[in-house]
Amino acid sequence: MTSAPTATKPKILVAMSGGVDSSLVGAMLAAEGHEIVGVNMRTHRLSPEEKALGAQIKTCCSPVDAKDARSCADRGRFPFYVLDVEPTFERDVIDPFVRAYMSGRTPNPCVLCNNHVKLGLLLEKARLYGCDLVATGHFAIKERHPETGRWTMRRAKDRNKDQTYYLYGLTQEQLAVIEFPLGGFTKDEVRERARELGLPVANKPESQEICFIPDNDYRRFLRERFAAQSTDMPTGRFVSTTGRDLGAHEGIAYYTVGQRRGLGIATGSPLFVVHIDTESNNVVVGPRESLMTEGLEADGLNWMGLAGIGGPLRARVQIRYRHPPQWATIEPAGDDAVRVRFDEPVQAVSPGQATVFYDAEDRVLGGGWIARDIGRGEPPAPSA
Repeated sequence: MTSAPTATKPKILVAMSGGVDSSLVGAMLAAEGHEIVGVNMRTHRLSPEEKALGAQIKTCCSPVDAKDARSCADRGRFPFYVLDVEPTFERDVIDPFVRAYMSGRTPNPCVLCNNHVKLGLLLEKARLYGCDLVATGHFAIKERHPETGRWTMRRAKDRNKDQTYYLYGLTQEQLAVIEFPLGGFTKDEVRERARELGLPVANKPESQEICFIPDNDYRRFLRERFAAQSTDMPTGRFVSTTGRDLGAHEGIAYYTVGQRRGLGIATGSPLFVVHIDTESNNVVVGPRESLMTEGLEADGLNWMGLAGIGGPLRARVQIRYRHPPQWATIEPAGDDAVRVRFDEPVQAVSPGQATVFYDAEDRVLGGGWIARDIGRGEPPAPSA
């Protein structure tokens, strides 16, 4: 039975996506005696095709998910609200997503969504609901850095579910009032606890990564977006790393560094997108070894465990969500930029992706956006 809220416990706004993770957070905190306000965010309207799929849509923001979140809130006997954040989501997530691909970069909408919409906006709403804290179902461990005393995050117990990479953009002010109750759980433990509490979403499947692209076909999404906006995406040329012209491509927006499938090039050996040259509109392709680079430059920095750096910093650097962090030396490269040199070359550094810096104990030191790779050589010009 749910305990009655007490005056000594903080009132908490719980971000409830409708999945098992956030639903369990709401149930756990309510059972601990906190006064809870559950909030679900509607980020975008479904297309007719998406509506036809109904419960088959595996996103975190569908009407089915809102219904599931409400049922869990009703079970925990705390108020629940659905917030329409579509304009904010369009401006801060979808528009930058499209612009990034148009400029030859590979965007990371989940980082933008967490920092600007899901958490940034919810932290503002918490004040309106009279809440002291915001809690989410993210897998991360919040703590003070032992040397600097700053708020930071450490990787979650379940390394396969760890989400600190997506959350590196949180500020000190935001971290001070946000909680991640599932950081010490594995996913299996989350489901088991949810079953013990009788939550109807205990066995609900995972949602997909890009919530506004249900079929995970970003090229289809871009084509439809360009058509609706009468946007022209110029075609260009595929060029090998040796400068050989390999034929026409559809437009740089439809390719990402590291891509192998869907190129439509037959050379007898596998080719990968190595570089996207926005000046020439060429897509440079080559063998897998061509993807190896010595480092990167990143800008748009947010420092977390550290306040910043004035000289070389040794850290473990992650360049995409599933990438194992690699030891590197990070050096200042301007007012809001750093240069990263890896101890060993890494594969497929993709401009537009987030890069996150960790210390030896897996604490987040900071992060930024990859601006360019370094140590790979200049892109070739096409030969006749």
